[in-house]
Amino acid sequence: MKIADSTVLVTGANRGIGLAFTKALLARGARKVYAAARDPSSITSPGVTPLKLDVTSPAEVEAAARMASDVSIVVNNAGIAAIGGFLAEDAEALLRRHFETNVFGVLRVSRAFAPALARNGGGALLNVASVGSWLSFPMLATYATSKAAVWSLSNGLRNELRGQGTQVMSLHMGFVDTDLTKDFDAQKSSPQEIVDYALDALEAGAEEALADELTRQVQGGLSAEHPIYLMQR
Repeated sequence: MKIADSTVLVTGANRGIGLAFTKALLARGARKVYAAARDPSSITSPGVTPLKLDVTSPAEVEAAARMASDVSIVVNNAGIAAIGGFLAEDAEALLRRHFETNVFGVLRVSRAFAPALARNGGGALLNVASVGSWLSFPMLATYATSKAAVWSLSNGLRNELRGQGTQVMSLHMGFVDTDLTKDFDAQKSSPQEIVDYALDALEAGAEEALADELTRQVQGGLSAEHPIYLMQR
C-alpha cells in the first residue's frame, strides 16, 4: 500500500501515536489526512482535516464514513488503557469499557469504511494493537484482553476483506511514551519510532508489524516449550 497521494483517516488523532501518524503521513506525501477525535477542536496540526468521531457512537461512525468517503487507508488508533485486574471490584465494568472503545470501536469503523476502501481500489486497514495481544499482567489485564481481541479481529477482517483487495495490518508494540503511559515506569519507545516502523511495514505489504524488540521476542516465543505468557510476573 503506497502512502504517497493516498487519503487517510486516523482515529484518536489529537495526541500520542495518532498525532504522530498524522504528521508522518503528511511527510510521506499523503494527499489528505482526516484527523478524527471526539472533540475536533483539539486537532491543531497544520495540513490535516479535523473530523468529529467518537468510535463508541455508531451514529458518529456512520456520519464520518459519509464525510470521508474518499479514504484509501484507515488507521484504527483510538483506544484507552486503564489500570485494573480481573479480581478488582470494577473488573467487569472496566472490561466492558475497554471493549467498547478498543474492540467494538475498531469493528464499527472497519465495517463502516470497508465499502469506501473497496470503491477506492481496496486500500488498507491498520489496526493498532499491542504486545498485550499475547502478554498480560494484573495491572493491565483488562486492557490486554481487549488488545488480544483486536489481534483476533484483525485476523478475521483480513480474511473477509481479502476478496476486495484490502490489506489488513495489525500493529503491535510495548510501552510507548504517550499520555496513556506517563504513570508507568518502563522502557518506552517514542511515538515516531513506532509510526515510522508501522508505515514502512504497511508500504511493504505486511499483515503484521512488530515494532520493538520485546514484541518480536514475545511473538516469536508463543510456541516455545515455556512461553513468556505463562511465566509469573
